[in-house]
Amino acid sequence: MPSLTEIVRYTNKYLRVPEIEDWPNAVNGLQVENSGRVTKIGAAVDVSTRVLSEAAKKGVDLLIVHHGIFWPGLQPVTGALRRQLKIAFENEIALYSAHLPLDIHPKIGNNAQLAAALGLKSTTPFFEEKGQLIGLKARASILRDDLVRKLEKSLGGKAKAFAFGPKKTKTIGIITGGAGSEIYRVAQEKIDMFITGEAAHWAAVAAEELGMNLLLGGHYATEIFGVKALAAHLSKRFNIPSVFIDCPTGM
Repeated sequence: MPSLTEIVRYTNKYLRVPEIEDWPNAVNGLQVENSGRVTKIGAAVDVSTRVLSEAAKKGVDLLIVHHGIFWPGLQPVTGALRRQLKIAFENEIALYSAHLPLDIHPKIGNNAQLAAALGLKSTTPFFEEKGQLIGLKARASILRDDLVRKLEKSLGGKAKAFAFGPKKTKTIGIITGGAGSEIYRVAQEKIDMFITGEAAHWAAVAAEELGMNLLLGGHYATEIFGVKALAAHLSKRFNIPSVFIDCPTGM
């Protein structure tokens, strides 16, 4: 049975965690350790009391998330944070978080996985943030309505479409999560179909002004891909079972 140290060392290297700058509260890598024993891997988009409780029920002792326990920022260990840590400690659950390193990974990253689910090939990185190109773009001629249907099938739910661009795409840009407020910067890349998770109200107005199609699939829904793929990868490499813990936020 591989140790927690062995899995963390491999994952840090595989995701290039030490090399990738991120927002300070991301705290990429191991956030909470256990005794060092790993028998089952869990994956979830966000850490929460509900997710940790479900992980404990399922016998998970290594939980991989996209948004970690420190995402809300510096806070006293009271209330929700105390409750979450108590569940983790009492059930020997180690917590590993990967934000931008998981967004941008060329194989198991959120953007790469969503692009593959949409059948997009020959994608190239674009849109710089924190010194990294965090999105993917692809030249593809696809009818707008067909792409909406593909997106909804990939996400297993409805997408919100602001159809202000061409009916047939030329260049598609994908940045999973909450990148809608970057629509003006995205437009500079000659993107006519921008796919992301969520956006501010004014982004819909901007889409019309820019003559761009904007598709919002949901912050949560567009970011389930990476943690699922990472857990599956580690499960295969270390011969440990894995499970996805689905706790949608509605966002």
